[in-house]
Amino acid sequence: MIELRNVVKRYGNLVVLDDITLQIPTKQITSFIGPNGAGKSTLLSVISRLINMDSGEVVIDGRELREWKDRDLARKISILRQTNNISLKLTIRELVSFGRFPYSQGNLTSEDWAVVDQALEYMKLIDIQDKYLHQLSGGQRQRAYIAMVIAQDTDYVLLDEPLNNLDMQHAVEIMHILQSLVSQLGKTVVIVIHDINFASCYSDNIVAMQEGRVVQKGSPEKIIDQTVLGNIYNLNFQIEQINNQRICVYY
Repeated sequence: MIELRNVVKRYGNLVVLDDITLQIPTKQITSFIGPNGAGKSTLLSVISRLINMDSGEVVIDGRELREWKDRDLARKISILRQTNNISLKLTIRELVSFGRFPYSQGNLTSEDWAVVDQALEYMKLIDIQDKYLHQLSGGQRQRAYIAMVIAQDTDYVLLDEPLNNLDMQHAVEIMHILQSLVSQLGKTVVIVIHDINFASCYSDNIVAMQEGRVVQKGSPEKIIDQTVLGNIYNLNFQIEQINNQRICVYY
């Protein structure tokens, strides 16, 4: 389990994370929603130790974040940030192999390559694995980066806006893949997502943030609510029940 205790992050006088206390359950999909600037991406970076918190604690499987060695943490948590810019001339297969670095330190074994192949298969990239990144569409590139995270084979998978640059078909495919990571491989998936309806349909838990604070958390049935969402986004929402899913209308 990931547990956050009174986590604070500031940039100068700006409080980006304001006393966050939260438990993220294992082997489920937890989605973070909220307006821009709510602190969602910063929180994922703090959990993965990409940036340091100013105060508070993050406890991962009973060990405080500061106690983890870098290599051990890289085998426990993987993260895909919202912006990924690699200027090297790499094929998809080469990129995905980077996910094995915490295990192989760059000297991949046959077992490492088998994991790479599995990740490529998961993301339906086998047929184009030898294409270079600069030859890909935005959606194909995003799938390649997600495959790299899957190849890292961690218990916790953190994804910041994983549906960026994806059309509707591929966005749905990604969410189905994330569900299978949970149901088939026992992963814990944490995502930052702007599409509320995707959060509603594919999440086990939703955490709503606003101005650096957690303002609501719970099941989709609890969070996908006209009053709850209206207060968070300052919009008028209508909630429809379609095929046993709560769908937001807010246009």
